[in-house]
Amino acid sequence: MLVIAHRGFHASAPENTMAGFEAAVTLGVNGIETDVRISHDGQPVLVHDRVIASGHAVTDLTRDEIEQALGHKVPTLDEALECFPGILWNIEIKTTQSLDLVIGVLKRYQVGHRILITSFRHDVVSVCASSLQMECGLLVAHRPQALDSLLAGCEGSPRIDHIVWDYNVLDELLLKQATADGFRNFVYGPVTQSEHQHCRDAGIDGVITDHPLLAQNM
Repeated sequence: MLVIAHRGFHASAPENTMAGFEAAVTLGVNGIETDVRISHDGQPVLVHDRVIASGHAVTDLTRDEIEQALGHKVPTLDEALECFPGILWNIEIKTTQSLDLVIGVLKRYQVGHRILITSFRHDVVSVCASSLQMECGLLVAHRPQALDSLLAGCEGSPRIDHIVWDYNVLDELLLKQATADGFRNFVYGPVTQSEHQHCRDAGIDGVITDHPLLAQNM
């Protein structure tokens, strides 16, 4: 089971920062998950929240203004990928805003990097799968009635080969069906050591976790 540090290892550094990414690499995780949004000055910044603690939307602030509000440096997608080429990157694309810009950045790293593109916007995943030579995955926060309903519109895209499930909706039957259909199953959100062990016992391929030490120490 791959261990992927959710927004880096932020026990000792702010999430989605170069320091947090470096801490995750030092910890020996298999990968890092991060989130990309577009700032007001058109930069693909790695920020999770749509609206930051100051009450301002990321899209309304320049990169410098975001950094001032958060109190730390905010990396761009380019900077993170360039600085840490030897690790699996799970890039979650948050919105359709400036998707061409994000795809343009990712195209520069198709060779020599391991990158998994995911989104809750499955239409975004489809666009990325047809535009990039990278693995893509569907983020899922609900338990669908049937696997086919989840995959609607994604048929015939061999690069869409991951399903990333919320831990709360794990379902053994759907996991088996997805595996039989050739998908790799990732999970985000386990918290306790027993939940991480549950993922391992269920045959999960990768866990995206805020607690990578719990996943490593099993």
